[in-house]
Amino acid sequence: MKIFSLKQILVILVVIFSITYSLPTFYSEVPNWLSSINAKKMNLGLDLKGGVHFLMQVDLDEVINTKSRKFSNDIRSLLRKNKIRYKNFNFENNKIFINFPNNEILKKAQDLINTNYQNTFDINKSEDNGIQLNISENTRNELRIAAIKQNITTLRNRVNELGVAEPIVQQSGKTRIVVELPGVKDTTRAKEIIGATATLEFKMVDEDSDAMAAEESNQVMFNSKLYYDDTGQPVLLKRNIVLTGENIVDASSGFDRNSRPAVNITLDSPGSKRFANITEDNIGKLMAVLFIESKSESRLVNGENKRVTKKYEKIISIATIQERLSKSFQITGLDSPKQARDLALYLRAGSMAAPMYIIEERTVGPSLGADNIEKGKMSVIIGLILVLLFMIYYYRAFGLFANTALTLNILIIISVMSLIPGAVLTLPGIAGIVLTVGMAVDANVLIFERIKEEIKNGSTPLASIELGYKKAFSTIADANITTLIASIILFIFGTGPIKGFAVTLSIGVISSMFTAIIVTRVLANIAYENSSKLKIQKLSI
Repeated sequence: MKIFSLKQILVILVVIFSITYSLPTFYSEVPNWLSSINAKKMNLGLDLKGGVHFLMQVDLDEVINTKSRKFSNDIRSLLRKNKIRYKNFNFENNKIFINFPNNEILKKAQDLINTNYQNTFDINKSEDNGIQLNISENTRNELRIAAIKQNITTLRNRVNELGVAEPIVQQSGKTRIVVELPGVKDTTRAKEIIGATATLEFKMVDEDSDAMAAEESNQVMFNSKLYYDDTGQPVLLKRNIVLTGENIVDASSGFDRNSRPAVNITLDSPGSKRFANITEDNIGKLMAVLFIESKSESRLVNGENKRVTKKYEKIISIATIQERLSKSFQITGLDSPKQARDLALYLRAGSMAAPMYIIEERTVGPSLGADNIEKGKMSVIIGLILVLLFMIYYYRAFGLFANTALTLNILIIISVMSLIPGAVLTLPGIAGIVLTVGMAVDANVLIFERIKEEIKNGSTPLASIELGYKKAFSTIADANITTLIASIILFIFGTGPIKGFAVTLSIGVISSMFTAIIVTRVLANIAYENSSKLKIQKLSI
């Protein structure tokens, strides 16, 4: 009884795997028996499926501005909490200026700031017992990196809410983000969702001051700020923030007891604890919900068009605290069910760390995508046929072995692409497959030419095959490893289309190594292993 070798068993398993998991790509609808073993179609990119492409610019300067203002408020509160007196406290151009009564208090303040904000600021002293706090360059870089990451995460969450299949959200350069939404037709709705920078702030109403008098005199207490409600009436809100959108872990739209639009909110543990304590201490008082949205506008500044980020703040709800609120509560006072749905979506997805604006928008129609698929298929088929004919003509039986391995190589690429989460086939990806077709037989050409040399040197058929594969291996390995390194670098530093090319090329290089060295070797051995018994003196090569 004949026993299969390990190489033969491996080849058989790979053939079964590649055929099984590449099959769904050739079906219009995947059969249930294939779905049951997690076999699915290869994901198609924007240029093949149609959809919309956005290139977004992130305003990282606004991140520094916002964080600087927060640092200013926090340090002021920290000094007061520790009863450290200061003569003047000013915030200007993202710099904090503080003057103290004497040098001893200055040292205490400096030690306190260093303890709580280690390596966050560059601190410069002045002669009048003052210090100037500048955000350090390392902190600025960390804030920028964190902002990009948070914006990408938020965008991904919002895109998932849209129900887009196989979306692409990734960084492009230092300050830009690419968003590709295959299959999306409503671009206006998509822009509304991914471009919004909305968040919420909960603040107590300043009931001790007269909002009308503050508006008329244009004088507002330092601890308060003037806003306007939906009716245009002035409202004074305290500057201290009770809660922000960052503490919200879930939000859903619905209706209140009076069938008015509302948003149901669920808080995280720190937020619910803080909210419970504050609402318990302020029962009977008014609390406002402030809706904040940052929009980027183009303005003419000194004769040049520049992007300016403007913050829009709107009170959407003012309610009397009637009881201690904790983890779950409801926001009412919204204009419409659509506003409630959008607000819930923004809060679920999270807020943007930095404002963004679209600098490039490109739409690919489904018909163009289908046309690209057909052209891609034709390029692969024509390239494959030409290579197959050349190999059979030039290398005869061994050309047939190479062609079998090449066909298997393409099936392996399709099956692996369908299994990798997030892998998407793009038009450049098809170019990578075509390139792989040529590279795959290149390895076999090296091997077959070596076998020819061994035959000329008088070696037997089996010895020629053995030596041909052995001597060509190092050359093939070196060439493919360098190509693989290049494709990995393209994947790391490239964007959408380049990544698609890099993915298919990487998979193709690895699979072609296997098919060129292992598969053709197994086929050759099967065909010529009994050469001595059959008295075969010449290889068909």
